[in-house]
Amino acid sequence: MSVQDQEQRVRHEDDMPDASACRRPVPFDMQDQQSLGPRWDRGLQRVANVLEDHDENARDQFARRLLVNLVGDDVEDLIPTFLPEEVKSYVGLKRALPSVKMSGPKRRKVDSECRVFNKEWTTKYFFTEVRSTAVCLICQEAVAVFKEYNISRHFATKHANYASKQSTQERAATAQRLAANLQSQQNFFHRQTAIQESSTKSKAKFEKISLARRTVTRRVELIDEDIVSELNKKAESFKLYSLALDESNNIKDTAQLLIFIRGINDSFEITEELLSMESLKGKTRGEDLYEQVSAVIERMKLPWSKLANVTTDGSPNLTGKNIGLLKRIQDKVKEENPDQDVILLHCIIHQESLCKSVLQLNHVVDPVVKLVNFIRARGLNHRQFITFLEETNADHQDLLYHSRVRWLSLGKVFQRVWELKDEIRSFFNLMGKSEEFPELSDTNWLCDFAFAVDIFSHMNELNVKLQGKDQFAHDMYTNVRAFKSKLVLFSRQMSNKSFAHFPTLAVQKEAARNAKKYCKSLDDLHREFCRRFCDFEKIDKSLQLVSCPLSQDPESAPQELQLELIDLQSDSVSKEKFKSLKLNDFYASLNETAFPNLRRTAQKMLVLFGSTYVCEQTFSVMKINKAHHRSKLTDQHLRSVLRIATTKLTPDFDALAKKGDQQHCSH
Repeated sequence: MSVQDQEQRVRHEDDMPDASACRRPVPFDMQDQQSLGPRWDRGLQRVANVLEDHDENARDQFARRLLVNLVGDDVEDLIPTFLPEEVKSYVGLKRALPSVKMSGPKRRKVDSECRVFNKEWTTKYFFTEVRSTAVCLICQEAVAVFKEYNISRHFATKHANYASKQSTQERAATAQRLAANLQSQQNFFHRQTAIQESSTKSKAKFEKISLARRTVTRRVELIDEDIVSELNKKAESFKLYSLALDESNNIKDTAQLLIFIRGINDSFEITEELLSMESLKGKTRGEDLYEQVSAVIERMKLPWSKLANVTTDGSPNLTGKNIGLLKRIQDKVKEENPDQDVILLHCIIHQESLCKSVLQLNHVVDPVVKLVNFIRARGLNHRQFITFLEETNADHQDLLYHSRVRWLSLGKVFQRVWELKDEIRSFFNLMGKSEEFPELSDTNWLCDFAFAVDIFSHMNELNVKLQGKDQFAHDMYTNVRAFKSKLVLFSRQMSNKSFAHFPTLAVQKEAARNAKKYCKSLDDLHREFCRRFCDFEKIDKSLQLVSCPLSQDPESAPQELQLELIDLQSDSVSKEKFKSLKLNDFYASLNETAFPNLRRTAQKMLVLFGSTYVCEQTFSVMKINKAHHRSKLTDQHLRSVLRIATTKLTPDFDALAKKGDQQHCSH
């Protein structure tokens, strides 16, 4: 053997390979032989050269280790089928390995190894466990297997110098800080997901979230669609329904027609909701309004034959006798059901407010409005007046503006000015403006002013009783009838110079001398109430019958109700129910077979809209939502906003949240 061969042999002995070095990253497959090509042949040639001069035991041991690493543990049963001599040469290796029938690739089942994350790795390698995965706290990369070799290799390869000079305690503090940062990031995404699901359910949570405008728009649209769908389901069970109509202009001078519906079902459950808001870009004639109302009725699939009542604010385009909206609706209902009579009502609150004009108190109203505007409309005067009130320790800190469209405004303004009249007089004297307001020194004018303060106070009290949602028409008209009786009492006492119910007027020296004039004003106001509320007077007997069926005379009732009233008034159980239950619940408890006509009459009276209060309140919401800084709000979205603001129905927020998650619309 040559020197060169000896050196080569020594080198091979020193380089005796470890079978573990031949481990492949994936289980060995004989198909890899074909894909590797020349590389496979060169590998076998090198192994054969290394094993050439080793003894038989070494070759046998290496062959076992080599095949175990290449094939897997299953090769233990196959090794005895070939001789170790077959691996002593390149040809033998090439012939022997393909002869092993392999079962195919097998992946190691990591889950069955029950590996557990070692908490010491957090300080040693800056790793933590997140959802059964080892995550690096430094770069936040994941290592799939809880194996210290994999984790240490990641740390040595990518972060070898990280915190190398820190002590064990410092490394623990650093690891704790990194873990806290990672947890905060995870909490952020978890919190956003949780809030997204629950934001619509809780107003407080929803207000804390800054959402994109398209997200807000989409949420509003989804809620609106859900409310409309629920309203449609309820409308299918309506036995009768009523409409409240009112029309007003928004900030862009677009006429908006509000249509509210009030329906009642067999169980006397009353639903009062915004049916629609229709925009009129052109004219607002009766036929234009009818087209909009008719389209809404058809769209909601509401039968015209079940329409029991329409209440409006009394404007001419709504109440025209020949071509107005109400006349067209009445004709349409008669066409569908000749036996159905639609009750047409003028808003009871509007009528009460209009009755003030008969008092003829303009000589009092004009000076009061003038002095209020003089103080409030000029910044310097207003500031000086507020300072003056603070210095004089007045009962109030400012005056109130008068607004004609506000029902209670005039009475409140009069009350405030009267209570501050002495301070106002002193302020004008201080400014040298007392000559511009001589009424403040006129005793007769002050006496008329005192009468106006008292009568407007009584009318405001009535107005407040008429306001509110879900009021029955019979309750509202009961308050009006009571006020008419009060006016009769006031007039009779005033004629006797008794001012028991006019405390402001009672302290005036000129009151007794002007009593006859005030008595006439009260009589005029009473006649105006009787004239204006004639529409309610027509149905007063039906209203009283429904509100107090046990005290009605059966002979004065309609013939179809007489026998049922007698049976009802003779039933002691029904009497107890009437005392303990709400009125609609009482009628719901009546047997439908025994009291069909009485139930039908009650449904018609209970479903009436006594006023357009809901429309007026909604117009206030519209004024807030579509103002100068939001004038581009579309009519469709304005309708959705108003519906959500006024509804009593509860949307299915769980379904809406899931539906919103599925859409993922682009922003």
